[in-house]
Amino acid sequence: MNKKQRAFLVIFGVFIIAVIAVVLLNILMPKPEIKPDDIEVSKRNVQEQELPTQNPKLKTKEYVNIYFIGKNSNDEEVYKAVRRTYKSDVDGSRIKFAVYALIGGPKPEETQLGVYTEIPNSAQVISISEQSDRVIVNLNSSFVNGGGADSLYKRLYQLIKTVKLNSQLPVYLYIDGHKADVIGGEGIMLSQPLGDNSLEN
Repeated sequence: MNKKQRAFLVIFGVFIIAVIAVVLLNILMPKPEIKPDDIEVSKRNVQEQELPTQNPKLKTKEYVNIYFIGKNSNDEEVYKAVRRTYKSDVDGSRIKFAVYALIGGPKPEETQLGVYTEIPNSAQVISISEQSDRVIVNLNSSFVNGGGADSLYKRLYQLIKTVKLNSQLPVYLYIDGHKADVIGGEGIMLSQPLGDNSLEN
């Protein structure tokens, strides 16, 4: 073996030893932890944040049911619950959102599906007072005027069913600031708070 061959073997041996040393250091040295601050999130897509699978702590969509009137498969009138998207940080309490939506009437796309209301277009919400032990829904007199007794019963049931579903507290109906114990020119008796038996007197 000549000098050149010996020199080559020495250099090759040193190279192999260096490679082995680097590999051993990578295996034995502890790896740094990845902290949340190390991950770039500034370019994250906003739409992805709305998906519950991406972040279970984010709110899922909430819905409120509003009762209108429609027909069933036998062409009979029934009270139909229409689902509306509800955002508590924008729309306030469920009961307020529900009552305003009910008085506002069905949307055009809901009307196309055969849903309608007996509540007059002139009916308006004067105020909704949420107290510690009750909720007072104050409507204007247009809510109880016109349409006859049958129409009045239906609109009252629309209101009763809607508020019962969307309030944990008892709900009382006021008309023009006065508690509504007798409704309309027909003299319909209304027991309060509003409930399933309110119109059975």
